[in-house]
Amino acid sequence: MRFLEVIKLTLEEVEALRLKNIEDLEQIKCAKKMNTSQSTFQRILSSAYKKISVALINGKAIEITNENIKKEKSK
Repeated sequence: MRFLEVIKLTLEEVEALRLKNIEDLEQIKCAKKMNTSQSTFQRILSSAYKKISVALINGKAIEITNENIKKEKSK
């Protein structure tokens, strides 16, 4: 695994995937749970789907990171 290129998923993207695909909630409810607009939730979810697709199709590793949280705390 250490030689694979890594695709990074943010915690926000993982949470969007969890709410939509595991909890099976509608996007409006997902957005409310994440305290965001429906359009922003859709962008987060689309980004996550694209990253996962690239990793699966191209044989890349997936890393879950908390980069967004670190950036917000440093502001």
